[in-house]
Parts: sequence; structure tokens; C-alpha cells
Amino acid sequence: MADRTILETFPNPHPRREYLIEHRVREFTSLCPRTGQPDFARISVDYVAAAACIELKSLKLYLQSFRTQGIFYEDVTNAILDDLVAACQPRWMRVRTRWSVRGGIASVITAEFGSRAREGGLAP
Repeated sequence: MADRTILETFPNPHPRREYLIEHRVREFTSLCPRTGQPDFARISVDYVAAAACIELKSLKLYLQSFRTQGIFYEDVTNAILDDLVAACQPRWMRVRTRWSVRGGIASVITAEFGSRAREGGLAP
């Protein structure tokens, strides 16, 4: 798995306000654990911060560390969510991975932390 200690945070400049932070990653690569072939995805990370926000350079380096790992789509998505939640302890977070077509099938995996969506808050 990727090294979550790469992830850095900084204090949320507006911790009393609930606002949506959206990060888009257009180029993500990991390896298929069965074939060793590269898998390509776009990743969306949306969250409502509590006390800390994710620092973007560290997020980039963390995501790049998956390039040499054989890992299934579902595991990638949930591992990223788990590691980001551990790093910044948000009020709510969603990670969505959109995988390039392989064998005629395109996959989208979504994992979510918190209950903002069900409460009718900022989570879309």
C-alpha cells in the first residue's frame, strides 16, 4: 500500500464554516494485480474539512506512490479514502475513481466517509 505518512495537512483557515473542497486528479496510474498492466484513472476527492486540510503537493506524491503497486480498483479507492481521513479527519469526504476502459468495461468506484450527504449538508 501507499505510504500515508507522505500526506501532510495545514490548519483549516475557516474551521467554523462548512465549505466544500474539491480536488481533481486527471492522471492516476496503478498496476493490475493480475496482469501487471497499467490501469489509468481520474480521481475526485471532495471533502468538508474540520480542523485540517490536505496539502496538495503531499497529495500528489502520495497518489504517485501507487504507480508501482498491483492493486484492484476497489482497494485503491478505499485505501485513498482511509488514508486521507486518517490524515485530516474531515467532517465528510468522498473519493471517486473513474477508470479507463479495459476489455470494453469502464468502472467508477465511490467510497464515502461521514454522513453529510444524508444530512442534506454541503455534500453533493
